[in-house]
This record gives sequence, C-alpha cells and structure tokens, in this order.
Amino acid sequence: MALPVAVYTDAVEEHLATRRACGLFDFSFMSHFEIAGANARAFLERLQTRNLSALAPGRIAYTLLLRPDGTVFIDATLWCVAPDRYWLFTGRRSDLGFVAEAMREKDVDLRDRSGEHAVLALQGPESARVLQRHLGAAPDLPYFGFRTATLTGVPVTIGRLGYSGERGYELIVPSDVAPALWSRLAVDARECGFDAANSLRIESGYILFANELARPADPFELGLDRLIGFDGRDFVGGAALRAQRWREPARRFVGLAPFAAGPAAGDLPHAEVTSRAFCAVFGRELALGFVPADAATPGTLVAAAPGKRARVCRLPFYDPGRRLPRD
Repeated sequence: MALPVAVYTDAVEEHLATRRACGLFDFSFMSHFEIAGANARAFLERLQTRNLSALAPGRIAYTLLLRPDGTVFIDATLWCVAPDRYWLFTGRRSDLGFVAEAMREKDVDLRDRSGEHAVLALQGPESARVLQRHLGAAPDLPYFGFRTATLTGVPVTIGRLGYSGERGYELIVPSDVAPALWSRLAVDARECGFDAANSLRIESGYILFANELARPADPFELGLDRLIGFDGRDFVGGAALRAQRWREPARRFVGLAPFAAGPAAGDLPHAEVTSRAFCAVFGRELALGFVPADAATPGTLVAAAPGKRARVCRLPFYDPGRRLPRD
C-alpha cells in the first residue's frame, strides 16, 4: 500500500528541520532479506566482511558485501533477530541474486521480504521525543540496537540508526498499516524527500551505493577497512583484500569544497566527484569523491571539473566526532 503523497516543497527547509528538530523519511525502496536456519550465521560470515561472533540478538552491524576481487558490491545493515535468524537490508532489491549466488548450505533459508514491510525513518535531535509521544515511553535503545514495540497499535521493529548524522530511528512496519502510521508521525515531524536525505548524508560523509559505488572501489579507498574482520574467515573478496592490506591505495575517498577556479587549474591533481549538493548548515555546495592518495591531505587544492577547483576536506563535514547519533 502506497504511503500518503507527501509534499516535498523545499529540500533546504527539510534539511534544516532534520538538523534542528525531526524529519520523517520513506526508505521503503530498500531490500529486506531474511536469512534463517542452523547455518545462517556461518553463511553470513562468508557473505560479508564483519566478524559476527559478538553480534547478539537485538543488535545491528553495518557491513560490506564484496565481489571476489575485493571491490564493494553494496553496503548493508545486518540485524540479528535470533542466533539462527537475521535480516539483511541493502539499497537494491536486485541484490537478492548476489546473496543467493553465494549460498552453499542447503539448510539456510533465504526469503525476500521486501514487499512485506515499509521502512520509515525519524531523524533529528527530537526524534526520540516524537517516538515517545506515540509509544508512551522513550525507546531505550543503544546505537545500532533494535527491538519490537507497539506504536499507535501497530507492531513495529525500531532500530536506532540512520543516514542523517543525527540521532535517528528506522521503523520496520507492515506495509498495509504504514500509510496510517506515516500520517500520525507527520503531525510531529517534517516530511522529507530524497534531496534532503542526500544533502544530509553528504554533510555526514556517508556513501550512497548509486554514487560512490557506481565504479569499483575497495574498502581501503573508501576508508571503510574498519568493517573488515581479518580473522582467518573465508569471506567473499577476503583473499583479494589480504593481498592489498599493506599497500597504499592509489586513491582516497574525501570531502570536497568546490569553488570557481579563477586562474587556470593548471596541473592540480584531478578529483573524481561522486556526489554533490547544497548543504544548508554550511550555506554552500559540498561534495564527495576520490582523489589520488598523495592529494588526500585536507586543504589540498584539486581540479574538480573543467574550470573548477576544490579544496580537500576531512570527513565528515558535520559533527566531526560523529557524536550526535550516539548521544
């Protein structure tokens, strides 16, 4: 069932409403796969990069799915529902084929549940208070934790995570009741569209599969090598990463502050810009992209486009210590 038609009038105002109070987003385009069975964890240890030994029921892991050559196929969140049952969320429903191809154990059950649920996201410093108004009690969740609750009479799985760089929650709710829940939450939160979600995540330095992963990139180039468990596991792409582990990447993922060139850019290092948007907190356009490794020092000038220059910036632009989502 489709959600009510939201009126996305001004991405800048939606962006600022999320930073100042609370934004409501529809992320129902995401895939939702369930992996269950006695060998579910063993299968997932091979499918993705994280060591799952400490992933307990009610906790979520941000992870990567790699190609055999070590480049990132997609990023994902993995939700441990029970020791033998997991939810895997990615950005594309077509990712089911990649997951199914990696399966070997006969007693692992893979189910595509994407059409069964909507994914609503409350993001912003007031998001906990908005939930409290509808739950009757504040959701006591650690960062990257989840639990099931009843929200306005609807069973909903609430995960504390988000894409905005603010405190946030994702609500996994049956599709048939999602429109009514959206309408209720929209009373207390600003309805926000993709443009606002995009500028928020650029300020926060997060990748988007359709942009930063559009061309092959490995975890070292992306600065996501912290998501790799080099612990002897045989995971897809692991052998290729071990061979690259001690090599300096040829390029690095960085923030970019574009500006008009003025004088010719000359022989400045070239930046491959992958995302750009007007970012309301800073009142200017900001971008993400790749630069040669020797040009990745913050403050370095690079050529971002013909006749345009940019300055390399440390990520994230907003909330450099990434404290707000955890507070």
